[in-house]
Amino acid sequence: MKNKATRICLIVLAAYLLLGGAFYAIAGDSLHFTADTTPSVTNKAVFGEFTKGQVIEQLFTCSYDSLDSVGLLVGTMARKNTDVIRAEIKDESGRVLFTQQLDTSHMKDNSVYTIRITPSIEDAKGRTFSLCMESLHGTNGNAVSFYYGNTVETGRFSFDVEVPPMYLDGAPQTDEDDAPCCLCLSVSGTDYHWFGEYYWWIYGGGALLLALYLIYLARRHKKGKRSVALGVIYSLDKYRFLIKQLVSRDFKTKYKRSVLGMLWSFLNPLLTMSIQFVVFSTLFKSDINNFVIYLLSGIICFNFFSEATNMCLMSIIGNASLINKVYVPKYIYPFSRTLSSSINLLLSLVPLFLMLLITRTPITPAILLLPFALLMLFLLSYGVGLILATMMVFFRDTQFLWGICSMLLMYLTPVFYPESIIPTKFLTVYRMNPLYQVISFIRSILIDGVSPDPRSYLYCILLCLIPFLLGLLIFRKNEDKFVLNV
Repeated sequence: MKNKATRICLIVLAAYLLLGGAFYAIAGDSLHFTADTTPSVTNKAVFGEFTKGQVIEQLFTCSYDSLDSVGLLVGTMARKNTDVIRAEIKDESGRVLFTQQLDTSHMKDNSVYTIRITPSIEDAKGRTFSLCMESLHGTNGNAVSFYYGNTVETGRFSFDVEVPPMYLDGAPQTDEDDAPCCLCLSVSGTDYHWFGEYYWWIYGGGALLLALYLIYLARRHKKGKRSVALGVIYSLDKYRFLIKQLVSRDFKTKYKRSVLGMLWSFLNPLLTMSIQFVVFSTLFKSDINNFVIYLLSGIICFNFFSEATNMCLMSIIGNASLINKVYVPKYIYPFSRTLSSSINLLLSLVPLFLMLLITRTPITPAILLLPFALLMLFLLSYGVGLILATMMVFFRDTQFLWGICSMLLMYLTPVFYPESIIPTKFLTVYRMNPLYQVISFIRSILIDGVSPDPRSYLYCILLCLIPFLLGLLIFRKNEDKFVLNV
């Protein structure tokens, strides 16, 4: 047993060193910086031709550490234009930070024209800038037009937003309802992360602390003293046959007398996705990028969470006969239920990868980060399951209350709708939903093909570990009372 404890500690340390190096290789530049774009308002109408002498000034606030480019939605009236526009970026004091002459002959009709700012404007976060444009040679027939708006639309939904003012020849511009309007202007920039700069120091410090802790565990075990970490590992190893039988029983029971059997693990997310895809892409006309993968990834994650928590909820009550006759660490029962649901989760990933190939979504090395997100989802589901299993022993109405709560949670999670429909004032609370963080993490990997920024890792870890640790605490505090109440 002593050699076994030492071997376990060495394996844990080796795994940390290996995974830490692999993580840096995969995450790459995302640990150092993140490039992003603030979307523009939805185009509502188009100004008349922008002719010689006219000046447009559009205010905007940068949300990034550096300002890299701005994009404008332009209209050329399906002709080749010959005007030249002088564009300037000014700061709050009116000082010109960047200037460039725009050749309108390169602009395409109803498309975004990007003005790249070289070099980038640093220390831009939170600052207000103005884009000033003046037509130098524009006449009716050779000048472009610019689109404007004051709403954000998602499918059939339209939301009024507070827009920064826009001026034409010094006069503020409004729409036909006298509401302020602005150019369809998108802002691109870069956020820098200190985490990437100090990653190897953090990695080395973590390795040192882990090594010291493992040495402490090994010495404690050598003296015959118990430790929680090694105790859990030994319990899982000791009862692995029972866990295997429980998982096998749950899996077989689920598909008992089913004609298609295990195929439902593939068909269920696909059929659900197909129905919701028709509803939200046709009836509600969702304009989410790569909606198939967006929808399927959300369905798979939420289905696992719902199934795992519902199975954990009945794990103690459903095994009352075993609990009253044989001593087994009681946390194994909800653990086996969550593990059983994990098999369905892994099977559900097969149609997800199939849809990635069908939709020709690029598969990048970032997909190797998927196990991290699935681990966080597992811990979250297990933690919530422990809480529900405990409550169910003492309060049998828990199963009915959880049915309502899980439905509410589904609508509070962007499974089939975009985050953009949530009012800005509620976003902070909305993003405290652990499922939101996990699903957003997975979508960044699959759809964007990049590693999320370090804050996403931190949010995932915190918001998933807190329910997990809370579940362990509540379960351990009440497990001795289960025998008297089951």
